[in-house]
Amino acid sequence: MLNNSTIFLLALFFLTSCSPKFKKDTLITVRGKMPAEKMGISLIHEHILVDFIGADSTGYHRWEKSKVIERVLPFLMEAKQKGVQTFFECTPSYLGRDPLLLKELSEKTGINILTNTGYYGAGDNKYIPKHAFDQTPEELAKIWIDEFKNGIEGTGVIPGFIKISVARNDILSPMHAKIIKAAAITHKATGLTIVSHTGNDGPAFAQLAILKAEGVSPEAFVWTHAQDGTFEGYVRAAKQGAWISLDNLNKNNSGKAGGIDWYVELLAKLKKENLLHKVLISHDAGWYNPGQENGGNFRAYTDIFRYLIPALRKNGFSQKDLNLLLIKNPRKAYAVTIRKIK
Repeated sequence: MLNNSTIFLLALFFLTSCSPKFKKDTLITVRGKMPAEKMGISLIHEHILVDFIGADSTGYHRWEKSKVIERVLPFLMEAKQKGVQTFFECTPSYLGRDPLLLKELSEKTGINILTNTGYYGAGDNKYIPKHAFDQTPEELAKIWIDEFKNGIEGTGVIPGFIKISVARNDILSPMHAKIIKAAAITHKATGLTIVSHTGNDGPAFAQLAILKAEGVSPEAFVWTHAQDGTFEGYVRAAKQGAWISLDNLNKNNSGKAGGIDWYVELLAKLKKENLLHKVLISHDAGWYNPGQENGGNFRAYTDIFRYLIPALRKNGFSQKDLNLLLIKNPRKAYAVTIRKIK
């Protein structure tokens, strides 16, 4: 027979083990769920394949998986050798998203790969399917939530984040306002982070205003391609809680946004403002193009490790700073959790 002390200890164990504070943050990869704490070094904005033909013409018939894998696999293995453990593939639906291709690459490399749900509005809505023009935000969100619950197109692959896109206008078009509202609804139902191809300041704050009106915290929003914005905009958005994604690092961009010196200078300024904990970095590299021979000019995923990290070390960045940018910030930004305005 159990005595009172034993009953108390058992009850305490049960309560603490079930308490939300002990629940592990989750990441959803193309191979299933995993603890976010196991993400390791993460590249948060890259591409495997992008098909620019348009929503009305794209489809799996446009590429052969075996040829794409043959072309891309060495680049992923090179990134893995540099320490990359998690890879966010940001190609949205109707622009070349292929969940089974990504799953096979993940299985072959051992890299955690994530795909997404959502629609891409930039490019004069060329990549938005016809049905979306007449649907409400709620109807769009229903499609995206269904992918989260049941998998993408019967593949069983679950999206790990929401990828949308808007034009670079201070005032969003009705379609693009609808897309961000649908993303807000989807976030509240799934906890998936909203990654929005945005660019400059105006559309970033226009989207944040809609998210707030929908009760979604800026913590759920990644200002993608923020390298096209302003430093004042970064500070303002980061202090609201948004994530600043500087995701076009390329050693060939010397002397302009995206170059190594540009990154070092900007990251140093953000560090001085005590905002490094809101910054994400990546290459926006890859880009197998089905419309070009052998996928065209495929760019590697290693400039951060070959060039940026050594440059940052020379300019006083510690290992703690690097871990923040490449491990801790991605883990916090992309762990599946509903972020509402408190």
